[in-house]
Amino acid sequence: MTEDLEAAAKATTKPEGHFTVTILGAGSATPMLGRHPTAQVVTYDHEHFLIDCGEGTQFRLIERRIKPGRLQHIFISHLHGDHYFGLAPLLSSLNLSGRTEPLYLYGPRGLDEILTTMFRVSDTRLGYPLYFTVVDPATPTILVDRPHLTIENIPLEHRITCSGYLFREKSGKRKLLREKLPDDVLVAHMKQLKEGKDVLREDGSVLYDVATYTAPGPKPGSYAFCSDTRFSEPLIGWVKGVDILYHEATFLDVHAGRADEVFHSTARQAASIARQAGVGQLIIGHFSSRYKEFGAFLEEAQSVFTPTLLAEEGKTYIVG
Repeated sequence: MTEDLEAAAKATTKPEGHFTVTILGAGSATPMLGRHPTAQVVTYDHEHFLIDCGEGTQFRLIERRIKPGRLQHIFISHLHGDHYFGLAPLLSSLNLSGRTEPLYLYGPRGLDEILTTMFRVSDTRLGYPLYFTVVDPATPTILVDRPHLTIENIPLEHRITCSGYLFREKSGKRKLLREKLPDDVLVAHMKQLKEGKDVLREDGSVLYDVATYTAPGPKPGSYAFCSDTRFSEPLIGWVKGVDILYHEATFLDVHAGRADEVFHSTARQAASIARQAGVGQLIIGHFSSRYKEFGAFLEEAQSVFTPTLLAEEGKTYIVG
């Protein structure tokens, strides 16, 4: 089973409607060679959403050939530096590149004050509109509502205000059973059927019914980002049944006391959340720099929840 999961994780492309997450950084606060602070890009239908922006994120974007100028939405989980110290440089670089398109930023109260102060003292004047939305973890809210995707903040338990982010694909259109439909079926009628509506004759009788001429579309994909947080049972309900859960695993279980003290989780605790929530796959990251090898994290998590992977920087994972 582990080999199958790893093979699936190596895939980087998907047909139209693709839904992926690329890990740019999966380290924790203290710098470590070969590991970078938290940053991820969720891609849906060729639109990029950046989650967290640790130091050097713009370099990670360039390495993965993701054009920073294509970003439209940036989500910051909390105001510990390893999750946002790369934001001001990224915003400044976008300005220097001549960006004029609006950029939408979501994060905790105070982020706007930090950026305003930095830009004021450096006399930085953005040439594009920057819209900031305060995210209150105590009030889960749909922040982005696209025709086929919603993005919602979810509450985490950290030492300071902290939010996770939940990406949910909306139910897609139904699949036509073309072999059952006549060759002269009208395009308008096919559209109705794909939208789940029976096609009626003028007298109100059914010409084509959805149950006979269509099948359910693909299962909607879902992805939950949860970093940083200590073990939190209420989180189970928020991430119930998601296809992929990214959950911090800063410590091994031998250091569970320290994890609780600093509001972080162990690999075993992350796996417990995944198992109880019935998620499809767990990805763990945000490893403390005290550990030089991470095999023990995978072993500990897989002993509780088998479909677990270590977050691998630069790798793209398919959602759904």
